Amino acid sequence: MSKDGLTSGRKACFTTGSIMRHVLVMAGTGAIGLMAVFAVDMLNMVYIAHLGQPALTAAIGFAGAVIGLQIAVSIGLTIGISAATGRLIGAGHHDDARGTASSALTVTLLLTALLGVLTAFAAHPLLCLLGAKDEALRQATHYLCVVSPFLPLICMGMGCSSLMRVVGDAKGSMHITLVGAVISAILDPIMIFGLHEGLTGAAISTILSRLAVAALGLKGALRHDMLCWPVPSRILADTRRVASVAMPAILTNLATPVGGVYVTQAMARFGLDAVGGQASIERTTPVLFSLVFALTGSVGPIMAQNMGAGLYHRVRETLTAALKLVLVSIGVTWVILASLQHYVVVIFNAQGDGAMLIHLFCSLTIGSYLFVGMLFVANAAFNNLGHPLYSTAFNWGRATLGTVPFVWAGQHYGPGGVQLGQAVGVIIFGTLAVVTAFRVTRHLAGSVPEHAGAGVMASDVPVISAESAMAELDELAAPLSDECQ
Repeated sequence: MSKDGLTSGRKACFTTGSIMRHVLVMAGTGAIGLMAVFAVDMLNMVYIAHLGQPALTAAIGFAGAVIGLQIAVSIGLTIGISAATGRLIGAGHHDDARGTASSALTVTLLLTALLGVLTAFAAHPLLCLLGAKDEALRQATHYLCVVSPFLPLICMGMGCSSLMRVVGDAKGSMHITLVGAVISAILDPIMIFGLHEGLTGAAISTILSRLAVAALGLKGALRHDMLCWPVPSRILADTRRVASVAMPAILTNLATPVGGVYVTQAMARFGLDAVGGQASIERTTPVLFSLVFALTGSVGPIMAQNMGAGLYHRVRETLTAALKLVLVSIGVTWVILASLQHYVVVIFNAQGDGAMLIHLFCSLTIGSYLFVGMLFVANAAFNNLGHPLYSTAFNWGRATLGTVPFVWAGQHYGPGGVQLGQAVGVIIFGTLAVVTAFRVTRHLAGSVPEHAGAGVMASDVPVISAESAMAELDELAAPLSDECQ
């Protein structure tokens, strides 16, 4: 393996052998990392819930909606850095890649610093727009004011981690993500319970985790000689190069948190218990469905290799195999969760409408995640078969037309109606997306776009924290599984 072209010696191993085996191995290995990081987010919610203060649980939900927007921007900027430097590394221009990375990371840190500070200043009115009131508003505002100014730290970690992936150090990148998650897992109970800091303790734990991730990421990028002092004369040109990829990626990744903001606003009409219950569900689903979420980045390389080899029947077989895995995963989880739903309510110490929402999810609306899975798989097909704009269109369609009218209608029937409305919207758009994906694969033999496989790898995973966003990026950007190395 050469220094500058780290993938030249690898074979297209997905063009032979069992497609289902490839899908299982790729999704299974990716799910391990995702589950570990998402589990930390869920545990953090459990800790806060057991403080016995509904306002704190709701505050996490309100603050999470705003942080989701910040992380969506950060993911887009990171994807831009990764794509721009990856192409240069592939062409053998390591020095140019290092210069571009340094310029882009400098601009990214400045932009996210501005975004973080503005969020801190505007936290109160933003949260009021979401429907936060009284103690929940005060706690959520305080949390955002403490955490938001440190947004550049996690962006440094995400950016440097992406540079490590670009040069082939996917395992090193994933280790950084896991270290951040482990630090949070250790510090959260200490800060929240041991030092009795509550939500402030959770914020301090988040900052310390981000600091560690930034330091380790910077160390890793420097070890691979991917950063230097930025050259002022080339910053503008490098920024334009990165922005051509970053802007579409930001727009795509904003879809999910924008839809989430509307749902949070609708839930806020019904009080703290409803917001807390919804927030608990949002932190549980990524853990339960890590295998499904991992499919977005896992099946892409399989499709891309087989399309490149002209094996279009294997591309269609990959799409079918992934959907079968989604069906089995959702079905098994549904049965288990429906039988254990009372324990889930106890774990999250949910009361009133919050408990009702968890029961409704475990017994009925969990089924809508079959269609979420369909949307994930379709996104992977669009991104790798030359139709990345389809992914953007369906993501935004789900977040707007698939969310606003159905949630608006559902809220007339209480918080359960909001959840049901959200489920109906994703059923419609998940179905449309997968039907479109099959149409795309049926027409592969006739006309394959020249830019196929070069789309922006932006996913629809509902990230909760910066650490989970990094885990998602690790899964999306890792080009090959261990079986292919």
